[in-house]
Amino acid sequence: MMAVTHAPTRPAQAAQDWTIPQNWSAYTPQDHATWDLLFDRQARLLPGRAAPDFIAGLDMLRLSRPGIPDFAELSERLMQATGWQVVAVPGLVPDDVFFDHLANRRFVAGNFIRRPDQLDYLEEPDVFHDVFGHVPLLANPVFADFMQAYGQGGLRANGLGAIERLARLYWYTVEFGLVDGPDGLRLYGAGIVSSRSETIFALDDASPNRVGFDLRRVMRTLSTASTISSRPIS
Repeated sequence: MMAVTHAPTRPAQAAQDWTIPQNWSAYTPQDHATWDLLFDRQARLLPGRAAPDFIAGLDMLRLSRPGIPDFAELSERLMQATGWQVVAVPGLVPDDVFFDHLANRRFVAGNFIRRPDQLDYLEEPDVFHDVFGHVPLLANPVFADFMQAYGQGGLRANGLGAIERLARLYWYTVEFGLVDGPDGLRLYGAGIVSSRSETIFALDDASPNRVGFDLRRVMRTLSTASTISSRPIS
């Protein structure tokens, strides 16, 4: 999940902080089957590609259990690990709302899941991207603290007109970051680990320009679709 520069209109059913009930019982068998298909596909691809801490988070939070996770149960396990929780929202949320949730150790996740014909591309992040892609690393104390600090920094940046630069940092780390470890490059960005094509492309393809992390460079680089092929190492 990511904030948006142009704030959408808050739906009538959402609370002031844009949260809504997950309404887990409303998911259909097809919804759960779509989650399971996406999960199984990524679970086969990620060993040896994803950062060890991401894999450890999947196991700790028991995300391999069949079906879309119940946010209440998931939050109980996450709270025990790092004090975070997952809250449902109807879709993309305004910057100030997004950063306030992060600053208070709440990760916002869309409560809807893509259709079967959208397995490989979805314009707006759904529950699979948000929960499978983002939440496992929130079980890691260091990353959990970073995300809270990012939220606090976002609130400050919001008052200084610097939201765009925070968005660039998020894009090139939390969404599309790689990490260089003892066993070489590994994936950790949610936009990569939740996508079959990105998982393969980011490490196996020769075309990405994998650039070592440099904060000044990140802040100067537009985080638009035209720059997606450049995956910085974080």
